[in-house]
Amino acid sequence: MSINVQHQCTCETASEEELMGRLEQVIAEYRDVPGALIPVLQIAQGIFGYLPECALKQIAVGLNKSYSEVAGVVGFYSFFSTQPRGRHLIRVCLGTACYVRGGKQLLDALKQRLGIDVGQTTPDRNFTLDVARCFGACGLAPALMIDDDVHQRVKPARLQAILDQYTDGSTVPTE
Repeated sequence: MSINVQHQCTCETASEEELMGRLEQVIAEYRDVPGALIPVLQIAQGIFGYLPECALKQIAVGLNKSYSEVAGVVGFYSFFSTQPRGRHLIRVCLGTACYVRGGKQLLDALKQRLGIDVGQTTPDRNFTLDVARCFGACGLAPALMIDDDVHQRVKPARLQAILDQYTDGSTVPTE
């Protein structure tokens, strides 16, 4: 059996009942597959855009696991989120080179500009802010990633122009 975790988040176009139905189909497909917990969690996160408690409970029951085991796996792996995520994930590098060359100031400027803290999502669900330790772009520090795009030698003054590339024509509010 091949494992396909490339599901698109459809949480804004389907009701919770429809999403739970999709999850139940996934659980049924993986119920007897050894090591199914992580793939099911990945697919569930793709369905919902994050892992709500109701989904975790359904997965625990459906895979005959304890809720604490399921929640423990979700808490252990940083890939999983129990909070809604934005359409775009911003990760600021705080590895040594980036930190020394202004990564912390870049993070602080993003927090202020977006009005959120690390691990939070903007109210419009466009951006989620996170940190990382190294992107392998140390010579071009400080760096940040938005989705899979690495932006290098980023200065706080350039943030608005970078963020504008990931909005639907509207700009992120300025100070």
